[in-house]
Amino acid sequence: MRPALIVLSVAAAFGLACSRGATTSVSAQAKPAVAKIKLGIRANGDTEITPDLAKAPDDLKKVYGYIDDHIDEHVVNLQKWIRQPSISNSGEGIPESAEMVKGFFEQLGCQQTRVYDVGITEWGAPGNPVVYAKCDEGAPRTLVFYWMYDTMPVTQPDAWSSPPFEARLVEQAPFKKVLIGRGATNSKGPEMAQLNALMAIKAVTGKLPVNIIFVAEGDEERMDIGLRKFVKDHPDLFAGADALLNFGGQAPSGAGDVAGGSEGCVYIELTTSGKAWGRGPLQSDIHGANKRAVDSPAWRHIKMLASLVSADGNTPLIKGFTDGMVPMDAADTARMKTAAEKVDLKVASTNLGVARFISDDPFTMLKMSRYGISFNLDGIWSGNMYAGGAGAILPNKITSKHNMRYVPKMHGLDMVKRVREQLDRNGYKDVEMKVIGDVPWSKMTYDTDIAHAVIEMYEQFGIPHGALPGNETILGGYWPAYLFSNSDVGQKVAPVSMPIAAGAAGHGGNAHAANEYYVIEGAGKVYGMAGAEKSIATIVYNFANSKSPVKTTH
Repeated sequence: MRPALIVLSVAAAFGLACSRGATTSVSAQAKPAVAKIKLGIRANGDTEITPDLAKAPDDLKKVYGYIDDHIDEHVVNLQKWIRQPSISNSGEGIPESAEMVKGFFEQLGCQQTRVYDVGITEWGAPGNPVVYAKCDEGAPRTLVFYWMYDTMPVTQPDAWSSPPFEARLVEQAPFKKVLIGRGATNSKGPEMAQLNALMAIKAVTGKLPVNIIFVAEGDEERMDIGLRKFVKDHPDLFAGADALLNFGGQAPSGAGDVAGGSEGCVYIELTTSGKAWGRGPLQSDIHGANKRAVDSPAWRHIKMLASLVSADGNTPLIKGFTDGMVPMDAADTARMKTAAEKVDLKVASTNLGVARFISDDPFTMLKMSRYGISFNLDGIWSGNMYAGGAGAILPNKITSKHNMRYVPKMHGLDMVKRVREQLDRNGYKDVEMKVIGDVPWSKMTYDTDIAHAVIEMYEQFGIPHGALPGNETILGGYWPAYLFSNSDVGQKVAPVSMPIAAGAAGHGGNAHAANEYYVIEGAGKVYGMAGAEKSIATIVYNFANSKSPVKTTH
């Protein structure tokens, strides 16, 4: 792993010149002028669609122009953030990243900014810092922006086309420029688009049309364990919030979606050891030649895992595993069937980088992907872990990681109990189980001001979408929506409650994979980074100008 970079100052982090006024310093006068950053980014790229300016107020049109004029600097902002590793699983760069994010919020002009040490979480592990900020603009509405500043590790560096922390701009058909880097789409690219958009609004108008609260966690890839404790400990910091906007983007086809709900996900580790089993090596690995006469905890672990799933690995063989599951409702089913009519499985599998899906039916594939139950093997380790070469080892201990996805009205910790019971029935009482964390499911509704603000943006930008006001759904990957949602949730842990929506223009891909990317210059019906920033500015204005009654205290 590359060592963590030193945190940049706020000005350096944004690539901003600090010469705001004249100076009489001889040494200062002798310094050459700071050249404007030139990357040659085409703000509109090769997109075939543009925002409908007839529907934009004059201030917003000026913001659009500012974004176009400053897109080079905005891309540099993202490059500098990508170059700062922030890997929550290893801790690499986490403290530095938290301070960098705090600097972003200070640059925006937030009066309150703080990095919170959350301490030990309920799962026994220390949580990573949470960065909180509040920008009071004296506006009648307050909008919360949820961020995650952590990323996944780089597990296969040789599979990357360019170094994962270089933030190189490359051509990737059909796009002339995408940025390659860990965190590019999950989720530094979409988040930097949000920040750049807000900075553009302030540069043009002098203030934001809404008050802003930022909450940025460093544990999203660790089941949000620190953020859960932060929200439980500090619910007062969200008092007066009217809605929450999560980051989002377009599909490769150019379609948009209004998200905000969340599936549930519970994460466990399973460990088989010679000591607990009473057979095989007890204290440490031993020479592999001893397998001729000694039992293997590693082979026992493999047999144990095989007893929990069907022969193809796709169906959990765990009694009561889906207890409480509520079938998808008629509205979601109809919406998904309509979406399935436009799905080309070959294109979809290619975009994802897989050979094929489990099902050859588009509707079934979508249903499995967005409202399915799973028991995954995320990783497994023991013994000789070095690629190539040799070295005879009989391991004394083997551990595997598993995430289990679930939907309303299931409960993650009940699923853990069902796994424990099945292990015991299958003869594996000695296998140890550790809960890493649980993120309960959360629903959202499209019939809110923030969801309408996103839908209205899609219509202004010519982005097709399937959102229908009045529907309520989860339909999405997990994120800690349950901590904030005012809809039905799997668990309520604090008195924090607000409408949620997610959506934007722009696109990225290969999250958690090699060659993660974010589109800088758009093409066809997919907007680039400038379009993403304009879409965020538009959502903020749409929300600020909503006709619904607002709260009178913040």
